[in-house]
Amino acid sequence: MEITKRQKGILEKLIEGYVKTAEPVSSGALAKKHNFGVKPAMLRIEMEKLEKAGYLSQPFVSAGRIPTDKAYRFFVNNLLQNKKQGSGYQQSTEKIQRFTGAKEDRPKAAQELTKIISELTSSLVLSYLPEENLFFKEGWSQIIREPEFEDNHVFECFAKMIDSWEKDIIPEMDFSGEIKIFIGKENPSQKSQDFSTIAGNLSLPDKERGVMAIFGPKRMAYNKNIDIINSIINIFSNDFRTK
Repeated sequence: MEITKRQKGILEKLIEGYVKTAEPVSSGALAKKHNFGVKPAMLRIEMEKLEKAGYLSQPFVSAGRIPTDKAYRFFVNNLLQNKKQGSGYQQSTEKIQRFTGAKEDRPKAAQELTKIISELTSSLVLSYLPEENLFFKEGWSQIIREPEFEDNHVFECFAKMIDSWEKDIIPEMDFSGEIKIFIGKENPSQKSQDFSTIAGNLSLPDKERGVMAIFGPKRMAYNKNIDIINSIINIFSNDFRTK
């Protein structure tokens, strides 16, 4: 099924609503907040078509709908294609301007930057310095506030995924080129179908490379998080290149 322009708009607004509330989104709720140019009955039909095409799922009878991995991937691909800079870029630029880390002290600088990204994204952030074989993690206290982690089993799976990334994935993965985004089952670690990861390279002094990754539920703010990691990494890298 080739998605129509109207269906694309419905899907984008549904994802944005679900990201904010963590609750299934109904056609009635969408109709109240947005004008798609169709009556509520037609909006329901369009959502049914999106469900049949694999973009939406209904967790239980009479509930609203939630996005699937396919929907998130479609949403993220469009963000990357459009290359829009949102509020995340402005926030991260202001934050990085106040960055006070010892620029020639790689571990300290990476740790401070990890904390900055964690605060901006409200996610768990992990950074890796291969030359020193050092990892830094920030954001546990923030990520556990997400409603998904009220389920102990989900939190246990998340912790195991982070451990797998730290021990096995990041040290062996090639992060050259654009940032990499893994959604649900795309994640290379086991039991990670409920989570997403955004990872990319970080330029360091003496032409060294580090890796930084943002982890959270699939219901993460992709637009903001992509903007933040892109802008901070670019600003940080440019700072070192001018030294």
